[in-house]
Amino acid sequence: QADLTQTVARLVADKERIRGIVLASNKTTFFAGADLKGVMRLQRSDAARVYIGAELMKKNLRTIETLGKPVVACLNGSSLGGGWEVALVAHHRIAVTDPKVQFGTPEVTLGLIPGASGITKMTRLLGLLAAQPYLVEGKLFGPREALELGVVHELVADAAQLRGAALAWIAAHQGGAAVQPWDAKDYRMPGGTASHPKLAPLLAAAPAMLRKRTRGMYPAPEAALACMVEGSLVDYDTALRIESRYLAKLIVGANAKAMINTFFFNLNSIKSGQSRPGSAPRYKPARVGLLGAGMMGAGIAYAQASRGIATLLKDVSRERAELGRAYSAKVTQARVDKGRMSAPDQAALLARITPTDQASDLQGCELIIEAVFENRDLKAKVTQEAEPMLAPGGFFASNTSTLPITGLAQASRKPEKFIGIHFFSPVDKMQLVEIIRGKRTDDETVARAFDYVQALGKIPIVVNDSRGFFTSRVFGTFVMEGAAMLGEGIPAPAIEHGGMQIGMPVGPLAVMDETSLALSVHVLDQTRADLKAEGKTHAAKPGELLVERMVKEHKRGGRAAGGGFYDYPAGGKKHLWPRLKELFEKPAPAKGWDINDVKERLLYRQSVETARCLSENVLTSVADANVGSIFGIGFPAWTGGAMQFIYGMGIEAFEKRSAQLAARFGDGFTLSDAVKETIRKFEPRW
Repeated sequence: QADLTQTVARLVADKERIRGIVLASNKTTFFAGADLKGVMRLQRSDAARVYIGAELMKKNLRTIETLGKPVVACLNGSSLGGGWEVALVAHHRIAVTDPKVQFGTPEVTLGLIPGASGITKMTRLLGLLAAQPYLVEGKLFGPREALELGVVHELVADAAQLRGAALAWIAAHQGGAAVQPWDAKDYRMPGGTASHPKLAPLLAAAPAMLRKRTRGMYPAPEAALACMVEGSLVDYDTALRIESRYLAKLIVGANAKAMINTFFFNLNSIKSGQSRPGSAPRYKPARVGLLGAGMMGAGIAYAQASRGIATLLKDVSRERAELGRAYSAKVTQARVDKGRMSAPDQAALLARITPTDQASDLQGCELIIEAVFENRDLKAKVTQEAEPMLAPGGFFASNTSTLPITGLAQASRKPEKFIGIHFFSPVDKMQLVEIIRGKRTDDETVARAFDYVQALGKIPIVVNDSRGFFTSRVFGTFVMEGAAMLGEGIPAPAIEHGGMQIGMPVGPLAVMDETSLALSVHVLDQTRADLKAEGKTHAAKPGELLVERMVKEHKRGGRAAGGGFYDYPAGGKKHLWPRLKELFEKPAPAKGWDINDVKERLLYRQSVETARCLSENVLTSVADANVGSIFGIGFPAWTGGAMQFIYGMGIEAFEKRSAQLAARFGDGFTLSDAVKETIRKFEPRW
């Protein structure tokens, strides 16, 4: 900021000697954005200072673009956030035609809005409707799309050509010919302002449509829309001040800090390998075997083949293996039909998947992953059958979602080369993969699994072995808390709406239907059997008992079994099973139930369990906790993740509310002294 102020003062002083201005970068990117660590240190009392700083930045940029000299931006690489706003100062933008280059203002994905004139300028360049995806949703775009939109004016083949093209444009635009579109006397906003008769009805409905998507939990998209609409009704300089005011309020708020912490700092720390042990060279398997061609195996096969990995897909029959390969054909055909993939590329991808019913075909695989049913004996059988086929130095993985890896590794000849790699369904859409280290798994195997997941373009988190690991264990608390509330007599619609209102993708009863009530009961039975073998007993929770009753008494096994908490009429919309009301709903007591309690129980129960996982060393970092909870189980992104929810609430406030919930609704909300100590130990410091 200080350097820019000084530079602008020099430009003004030397105005008569200047023929033009070139904005260029000596980095591989043009400009990536702001200092987010500085943002994390801001307090609510800093809002006025932020406003003043934003206004100074805009004054400097405005001075450059109104100096009466042609300004050219040479975009040698990606230009995002504040970087794109700097590029927008130019009268002429030249970009390199590199498909990896991205432009845009993704601030809303971090709980912020563009604050250096990005909203005002993009709205005036594209119009209120056309600019919304880029400002309200944070959509990015490449050089060619930028040229089509008219926000980039010229493309060159490589960075070496940028300066020459810039100087040529400056030479051709001497004598005051370079002005911004919004400064031209005949300027009209594309499509009209918010008061235009054709736009006004659409904009009147826009906030409601946005609220339906954000559920009121994300203030940044709403602020961006408000800036666009309000700014269109006033002059340019007033629109800039409106933008600064909204930014100042957002940037010191809890939501922005939560989202920056997780979606920038936590995510980047994971991608950079903070959980990858050792210093072994990076690794990408060339040939991977999959056992089981069902939903999970077929999805993993597609993920691998799309990243150039030769895949052996084995099932009990060739026919079933072929059906697994057909899933990739279905997914890719949809892309071909939309013009997003060529037929030759589709054929090449499918050729990488070899269906088989012979274990011998797995010979030479560097990695074999079993993705069969959650049955300990079945998993042991396929492990012993396939493991000898591994290439020298290869490793074996289980895609189990609940069974402890150390126990499954007993079937392996080399338990140190046995690991859990837990994918989420549907594999082609879900970004997270949970890597589970067994008690005897060595560092090299963990590192190789980490590299394999990154080679698929997915996000790896590493956890230590435990029943349910991290994601399944915490997800289980969400669905079982919903089932417990149903058993207490709270109406099913209130439970489902409570889940949706806090920002979960769907309510707990609906998601349990999708994942299968019958599977939940199978896991419960397996847990009972495992603990019995250890001389222990499992005290089933109220939610578990209700689900067991649904399956065993009422034959409601979930969507795949024809119905669970919901009915699924052919050709119709799903709806809650009518008998839930008569079976479980109870007359409201004098005090009644509170929807805020419903919502907080669903949020707090997951956060408490996450803190327990951290305390028990199932999780080893807050980054894995936050990223894993959002990308793996759909924990509301506005919170920044299950641990960030605690820190965003304030530790003391979280502990107080957890104690209140524990007193009323059970020890699932109890925080032990060890857990409290862990929460404080891992509190982020900025």
